[in-house]
Formats: sequence, C-alpha cells, structure tokens
Amino acid sequence: MIFCPHIFNIYIYNIKNIMSILVENISKNFGNFKALDHINLEIKTGSLVALVGASGSGKSTLLRIIAGLEKPDQGRIWLSGRNTTFLSIQERKIGYVFQNYALFKHLTVYENIAFGLDIRNINPLIRDIRVRQLLELIQLEKLANRFPTQLSGGQRQRVALARALAIEPKVLLLDEPFGALDIKVRKELRNWLRRLHSEVPVTTVFVTHDHNEALTVANEIVVFKSGRVEELNDLASL
Repeated sequence: MIFCPHIFNIYIYNIKNIMSILVENISKNFGNFKALDHINLEIKTGSLVALVGASGSGKSTLLRIIAGLEKPDQGRIWLSGRNTTFLSIQERKIGYVFQNYALFKHLTVYENIAFGLDIRNINPLIRDIRVRQLLELIQLEKLANRFPTQLSGGQRQRVALARALAIEPKVLLLDEPFGALDIKVRKELRNWLRRLHSEVPVTTVFVTHDHNEALTVANEIVVFKSGRVEELNDLASL
C-alpha cells in the first residue's frame, strides 16, 4: 500500500471530529510502575463504553487522564476534535462521578444538583428548571429538600449522576459507580443507567472490574491488562 501523508492527515482530522473522545498514544508512570503503556482508543459520540480490568490494570488512570485529574507523561486527549490534554476538568466540560458519590453533606439534594450551575452563574430561573427536570429524571422529586445522610446509597448515586449531568457535559465519566452498593441495588442502578443513557445519550465511559456489569450496561467494552488495551468488544454489532 502506498502511504499518502495528505490522505492520512485528512483521515486523522475526520476521526478527531467524529469521535467524542480520542485517546492518542497515552502513557503514564507512577515511579517505576507503568500504569498506561501507549494507549490508543476511539470512543464515538453518544456511546456507552465500559473500561474493564483488574485492579492496577490502568482503567481508572485513563479515566482520570480523560477527565483532567491526572496528566499523561506522553500522548494527547482529544474531546470533540479539540486537544484538551492540559486543560482543567472545568475547561473540558466533563461530568465526573466518583465511587463514593462525593456529595456535599451540608447541601440538600436540590442544592447538590444545582451546585455546578451556581458556580457558573446560571440564571436562577434556568437553574431551577434544569434541576427540577433532573429530579424528575432520577425520580427523586419528593426528596429535593433532604440531605445526603437521609438518602440510601442508590439514591445518593442518582443525585451524584444528576449533579454531573446538570452542567450538560459533553462527556460523562463514572469511576466504579456501583462499587459501594449491595448486589440488589447495583442491579437496579445498572438497568436505570442503561435507561437513562437512552433518554440522555451523552457520551459515557464507566470503569468497572465486573464483566457482568459491563455486559449489562455498555454497548462497547474495552478490556485492560497491565496498562494496555487487551481487547475491544462492540456489543451493538453482536
């Protein structure tokens, strides 16, 4: 095959613009430990992708680099065609949900969801409409004035997801979102997240060590091992 630089550059340009997330040759070391070893990954706009692997395989490190919480030693992160490698999480317009929810205990459910809108000085009327829409979406309208300590683990996780969605992120990142929950609640939230994504099809990437969870929720699975992508599975094509 004859290599044509001009055609190759057009291909790369198109990929960067049709992919919501493009991970380009990302490497990351922590001391002598190689967390990520030249990772290349394309995530299409609107997809729901699971990063799967054992502890230390690199999946959470990649998620944090995509978010801007960690900086790579090598490579670039493209979001909707923009090089965001050294931009902050706020500049990337990313929604990030931690395993431990990270809700503000002194704020009500309503105030937690509105937090990101308040710091962006969103018009109060627009803020109220958006928060109430999200409360309806997560089916917690009647609990708007409660505090996180008055909620179950599953309810707190839904509030965390609503808070991440409130800023209308381009990408939603979930780090072991159901890891702290019991089996019954995990199953309920898996199905709920799948339904949520069909209603709000924001590009979503979530980390899990549970293959069954990935199969239940995601339409694409990326398997990590020793800092490398070992396998890609497109479930939508099966």
